[in-house]
Amino acid sequence: MKKFYSIFSDIYQQAHELQAKEIFLFFGERKRILDLGCGSGNLAKILISKYNFSVFGLDIQDTRIHQIPFQVFDGKNIPFSENFFDGVLISFVLHHAKDPIYLLREAKRVSKFLILFEDVPDNFFQKIFCWIHFITWNLFFGKTEKFFFLKTQEWRDIFKSLNLELILEKEIKFKYHFLHPVEKKMFVLKK
Repeated sequence: MKKFYSIFSDIYQQAHELQAKEIFLFFGERKRILDLGCGSGNLAKILISKYNFSVFGLDIQDTRIHQIPFQVFDGKNIPFSENFFDGVLISFVLHHAKDPIYLLREAKRVSKFLILFEDVPDNFFQKIFCWIHFITWNLFFGKTEKFFFLKTQEWRDIFKSLNLELILEKEIKFKYHFLHPVEKKMFVLKK
């Protein structure tokens, strides 16, 4: 992860700054957030240092670049009680999950709100780029059997089936969008 992150650190930094700002605009400051699938911990670090959030990272392995509060978990069961967090942040993670619907259900259980950032390939061209993402991810990490890239309407249908109220849906444009020209959405969900 460190090698991968060092190669793309400028891209990730810019993207994480934009995501942190969007999260702050929704929540305000001083909120307790679970960063589900926190990876490097960079987004959590920005939320902590710039916006005074209390952030706890959770991932299937420890690949942190930044020392944030953290725990490894089984990728399925979130080890916190009901409504423990003000919100759960799931940033470009669910397409890697073995059972994204179960993970969403767990995120709903431990929080009041969910903020989800996901690639949404709504056309054939974008699906090709998601397939390229799948191949390159496995070259670096070699551990994902299948990706779950879903269209916008498919996500909406899943949210509805889980009784999650979609209170905000917003397209997010990163500076380096041309490197991975797949539409990116921010979904804010309330239980």
